[in-house]
Amino acid sequence: MLERGESKDWFEATEIKVEAIVAFFSLVAFTWHELVTDHPVVDLRILRNRQLASGVVFGLILGFALYASVFALPVFLQSNLGYTAWDTGKVILPGAIASAVTMAITGRITGKMDARWLIVTGVGLFFWAMWLHYHFTLDIGMSDTVFPMILRGVGLGLIFVPLTQVAVADLKPQQLAQGTGLFNLSRQLGGSFGIAVAATLLQRFTEQSREALRAHLNLAEPVTANWVAAVTARMQQLGGNLETARQRTYALLDFKLHQQASVIAFEKVFLVMGVTFVLALPLLLAFRTGRTQGGGGAAH
Repeated sequence: MLERGESKDWFEATEIKVEAIVAFFSLVAFTWHELVTDHPVVDLRILRNRQLASGVVFGLILGFALYASVFALPVFLQSNLGYTAWDTGKVILPGAIASAVTMAITGRITGKMDARWLIVTGVGLFFWAMWLHYHFTLDIGMSDTVFPMILRGVGLGLIFVPLTQVAVADLKPQQLAQGTGLFNLSRQLGGSFGIAVAATLLQRFTEQSREALRAHLNLAEPVTANWVAAVTARMQQLGGNLETARQRTYALLDFKLHQQASVIAFEKVFLVMGVTFVLALPLLLAFRTGRTQGGGGAAH
């Protein structure tokens, strides 16, 4: 449903409706079975622990914002800026390195302070990075992406380790494996939803922006008329009669319009991901402790 929903126009398609119904009843059956069986594969009972439940929801939102932004950026670079896969990799690499280094450092200091402050700082940096992404244009160069990517990498590095550890900090030792598994599962599920939502929003935001830009495009205005005349003349020089040149000019104008609409759509998606993450911060108030030592409520 999530993979094919956007291309099938979601619930306008019978296939998506069927898949949604099957998914819903399967989830209900799975939940019921895991709650009544003596030896469940996934022990959902441990979600009675408020700290873990809050961490699972926060992990869901983390996956949503992270995977959606990771999905959107390469598409933006390749479809709008013409980057190759190699160039896109070079853009992403600094952020990946920054994230790895930050996680290594964070792992050493997490037990010495309240992990919630590290998470808040990380979310703030992630939002700052998305705010910079929100201002990306067709004129940016590869160097303009380095700082936002490093910023995002550092932010995520400050979140991953503390959030995982603090989510299970209030569990008994025998519950840690199930708790960690549930947290990781929630992050992956959030990522699946994030990619699906991002793809849908990109399509809808592009259509909305395209219509908004088209309303302000008047061929009678001097600036537009002069551009059309100049491009048409250039097209004629390249070969073809006047009518063919005009058709090519209008096709180019339509392409430029779509390109600008696409950029606006990507900017909005980046901002939505940043805002979504910030709105999740109140979940930290539900954590009973910000310390990361586990063991049946021993940490305070």
